[in-house]
Amino acid sequence: MGNPLPNPDQAIFNYEAVKQAIDTVKKALPFLVPGPPLIHRDPGGKVHVDIPLMYNGFAIDRIHYDPVAGHPSPKGRPVSVVISKLVNRSIIDRMAQVLNETSVIEAGEYRDPEKVWIIPLAWNNLIIAHVKVSSDGKHIIPDEALTLEISRRTL
Repeated sequence: MGNPLPNPDQAIFNYEAVKQAIDTVKKALPFLVPGPPLIHRDPGGKVHVDIPLMYNGFAIDRIHYDPVAGHPSPKGRPVSVVISKLVNRSIIDRMAQVLNETSVIEAGEYRDPEKVWIIPLAWNNLIIAHVKVSSDGKHIIPDEALTLEISRRTL
């Protein structure tokens, strides 16, 4: 039988690029900073807070913030609560501390339609963010929609 013939529509996949992508995110980690809190209020009075993860002035991902616990919520678990007061400066200070305690998970997911690596970031054994990296593993890809949302809210 032998090896199957490669599909001519697909290029040879570079499996080593994930190591480069992980290294790229590790090098960028000290330069990731919290952006301005994005506070969403629903008609019932509940508040949901996202903290943009910023790199070189661009948003990379949003981190769900639990204002009651005072720390991030796991990726995929936005928190909506009724809270009387939020202090943006204390949220940013707390998230700066969290980012100092954040690590890069040494694994990646490949998203073929976008041709990017997704490298997860962890805090306290929770995945709190994903960093998109180019398929060759060398360049961090910003979240353009989130960057635009931040610029609209902070003007």
